[in-house]
Amino acid sequence: MGIKIAAPAPSFEAEAYVRGEADPCRVALDAYRGSWVVLFFYPRDFTFVCPTELHAFAELEDAFAAEDAVVVAASTDSYWSHKAWLETHPLLADVGYPILADTAHEIASAYGVLLEDGSALRATFVIDPDGVVRHASITDQSVGRSPDETLRVLQALRTGALCPVSWRKGEPTLKAA
Repeated sequence: MGIKIAAPAPSFEAEAYVRGEADPCRVALDAYRGSWVVLFFYPRDFTFVCPTELHAFAELEDAFAAEDAVVVAASTDSYWSHKAWLETHPLLADVGYPILADTAHEIASAYGVLLEDGSALRATFVIDPDGVVRHASITDQSVGRSPDETLRVLQALRTGALCPVSWRKGEPTLKAA
């Protein structure tokens, strides 16, 4: 993995599908400075596990926003593939966050998740308001991730405190003796 925790996140700017927009939008990481960013990569459009993940992140989009975080997805598919998929798959009807079209494979490569076949691993990065990577999770393409766990990690990171195993928002944090 090329990403280091507590290091600056690789900058990017790319074309993205955003529901409700007539044309592709340009999305840049720098535009989100001052907010937390949950950037997640998925392998491909028109697959089996991916729509379940995009749907689950969409269901929690308000919860992420309540934590001052934006959700941004990315795959190596094109804007037109994203548009066709998101506008026809019933599970994806509520996805409102941007879907980056990393057709040049530059973003997936910079984040260390590009595979030889041109697809991306399932990867999630939590980036703080200063553009620093605070969490990274990467898994095989066959196993879906848990957006609930990503939200929990984000909430723990936002405390700025020591959070014990399975910590949940509202629970006490630890104090160094």
